[in-house]
Amino acid sequence: MVGNMRSAQRTTPAFLDPGLLRDVSLVCLAGGVVGVSFGAIAVAGGLPVWVPVVMSLVVYAGSAQFSAVGVLLAGGGPVAAAVTGLLLNTRTAAFSLAVAEHIGPGRLALLVGAHLVTDETVAFTLAQRDPARRRAAFWISGLGMFAVWNTGVLAGALAGSALGDTARYGLDAAFPAVLVALVLPALREDAGVRRAALPGAALALAVTPAAPAGVPVLVALAGLALHGGGRERGHGRGRGRSV
Repeated sequence: MVGNMRSAQRTTPAFLDPGLLRDVSLVCLAGGVVGVSFGAIAVAGGLPVWVPVVMSLVVYAGSAQFSAVGVLLAGGGPVAAAVTGLLLNTRTAAFSLAVAEHIGPGRLALLVGAHLVTDETVAFTLAQRDPARRRAAFWISGLGMFAVWNTGVLAGALAGSALGDTARYGLDAAFPAVLVALVLPALREDAGVRRAALPGAALALAVTPAAPAGVPVLVALAGLALHGGGRERGHGRGRGRSV
């Protein structure tokens, strides 16, 4: 009976996996709420409605968008806002390399997929154990989050200042809390991931008081060097035993 249950799980299409759909829905919900906050903050600060809406469609990067709008509202020019957004978004280059093979063949798939790469889509993708499910997880989470985020931004922008002070709702904690829930299974199961995550988290916390928002995430990527080294040592030990 156990064998039949495992066989059924393997043959169930990833896009029908209730656990995956539930988790994606929760993250989309959080993304929509933060999107409403972003749209409302931008318009309440004096920007026209089309600015956060177009930015969300073209840039599609929450932390970079918040930072760029913050620069604009503080009196900075478009160039300063763009540079700030680009700096904070450089981490997606590493994320793209991590999921590139799971996006699918063809230039169109790679072009659209690259636009959908976020912290959350990468987490969902790498949490799956076989290539078919990884690809499905990427597109389900990527398209779902893109649609919900942009819908939320539009709703928030139209609402404008009617929502009042959006910071009092604690919306800034929604994404981090969901991401922690997503990465915990990987931390429990993979010692190599723990070797990368713990020093990376320590570095990020150390520079947080002095670094601009988003930069600690880049610093945390230094932990990947330890993960790679650990894997190589593990492969070496495996080859020695086989001889």
